[in-house]
Amino acid sequence: MYLTGFADEASPDIDVQIRATRELGWSNIEARNVSVNGSKPQNLHDIPDDLFDQVCERLEQSGVRVNCFGSTIANWAKSILDPFDITLAEIERAIPRMRRLGTKMIRIMSYAVLKDRNPDDQEEQERFRRLREIIRRFADAGLTAVHENCMNYAGMGWTYTLRLIENVPGLKLVFDTGNPVFSKDYSRRPPLPHQSSWEFYDHVRDHVVYIHIKDGVINAEGKIEYTFPGEGAGDVRRIIADLLARGYDGGISIEPHLKAVFHDSSVQSAEDVRYANYVEYGRRMERLIAALRAA
Repeated sequence: MYLTGFADEASPDIDVQIRATRELGWSNIEARNVSVNGSKPQNLHDIPDDLFDQVCERLEQSGVRVNCFGSTIANWAKSILDPFDITLAEIERAIPRMRRLGTKMIRIMSYAVLKDRNPDDQEEQERFRRLREIIRRFADAGLTAVHENCMNYAGMGWTYTLRLIENVPGLKLVFDTGNPVFSKDYSRRPPLPHQSSWEFYDHVRDHVVYIHIKDGVINAEGKIEYTFPGEGAGDVRRIIADLLARGYDGGISIEPHLKAVFHDSSVQSAEDVRYANYVEYGRRMERLIAALRAA
């Protein structure tokens, strides 16, 4: 088992991301948004070639590697109604960059939920077709695409994830502990309840090869409130304990969301606070795992 994280939550600057990773004593980053020398933060598969070269140089010099691309491929901002060429272009940019960095895994999703449609009217056959092609292209390149339960079709509930797995041979999962806490369960009758992280994990765990750690609660005002790991409703301790008991030896990637939320521009903080928060989150995750191992 190894620890890594979305280091852009410490800072978009690649040098600061490396510094935070080294301070934790880790050697991996799950790369999402990066900037170099004040450039505009962009996803690692979208930044210009010259900036990507600089990112590679800094990583090589530091000894820190990218264990996973936190890509935007088929994510919550992409519609299944958009041309598939958008996705294919992202794949074609990602593959050579993964090869250069020696990265074997990339996070994908299954496109945004069509909010104006019923849960059973989500263009699922087209989603299945596209995911099969996405998986095939990465597999042909010797790479593994892992699907995250986020704001997408398969994140509508564990039954949807299992349906995706049934229709996309070879699909593997990255399970996010926090996303179910804040996601409605579309398999239930209205008013839709929020999902249970443990229930979701329990049904899909045989397909999980990677873990994202978020945690939090829905507060009294009905708003999302993120917490340190193990302090929210994400069943983090129970899930990690089960992983340890099952001999899990993959990655655990922190995604704090406490001081910087990737998809919510209204949540901002000073650079030093973001950095300190990321490092503290990582240390608490280490202590949580150590305590579970000791028990």
